[in-house]
Amino acid sequence: MIRIILTYIAVLATSLPVHADARARLDAFVGGTRTLKAQFSQQVFDASGRKAQEASGVMFLSRPGKFRWVYKKPYSQVIVGDGKKLWIHDEDLDQVTVRKLDQAIGESPAALLAGNNDLEKLFELKPGGDQAGLEWLEATPKGKEGSFAKVRLGFKGNDLTTMELQDNFGQTTLLRFSGLERNPALGSSLFRFKPPKGVDVLGDE
Repeated sequence: MIRIILTYIAVLATSLPVHADARARLDAFVGGTRTLKAQFSQQVFDASGRKAQEASGVMFLSRPGKFRWVYKKPYSQVIVGDGKKLWIHDEDLDQVTVRKLDQAIGESPAALLAGNNDLEKLFELKPGGDQAGLEWLEATPKGKEGSFAKVRLGFKGNDLTTMELQDNFGQTTLLRFSGLERNPALGSSLFRFKPPKGVDVLGDE
C-alpha cells in the first residue's frame, strides 16, 4: 500500500481548469513552490472505516520530478524519485526496488506534488467544496488500470494540508502535512540514491 501511495504522490501540481477558488489556491501553491519540506502523518482505513495502519515521516520535494519520502514510524522506508527512476528502500527487509519513474507514474497518477504532467488527460476534475475549513479538489482517474478510484486535495489558504486517497478495494488513505517550508535550500544529494552494499535490488537499475 505504501508503495502505491507514493507512486501517487509525486502529479497534481499543475494548472487545472476547475472551480475558481480551488484553481486559484492550486495555482498559488504551484507557482510559489519550487522546493518543499514538510512533516506528514498517514492513516489507512479499511472499507468498514477501521484504522488499519498508521505511519509518519518527512518529505522533500524539488519540482519537477524529484522527491524524497522518509518513513520513520512504525518502520523505516525511504522512497526517492531522482527525475528518472523511483527507488524504494525497505530497510527492515534489506531490499531495494527500482523502477523507471515515467512507467511508475504512468500506471497510476503519480507525482501529485512533483510532476508536470497534463493531468486533464489522466483525471476528471471537479470542485470538492468546503469541508472542515478546507477548500477541496477532487480527481477521478479516467483510466481503469490504476489502483485508486478517487483523490481529494484539501487546501487551507494557499497551502496543501491534506490528501485523501480512496482505492478500488474500499480503503481510504489520509495524509496530513504540517510544518510546511516553501522553497528551502535543499541539497541535490537528497534526490540521489545508491543502494547500500549487500541489499537485494529488484527491478531495472
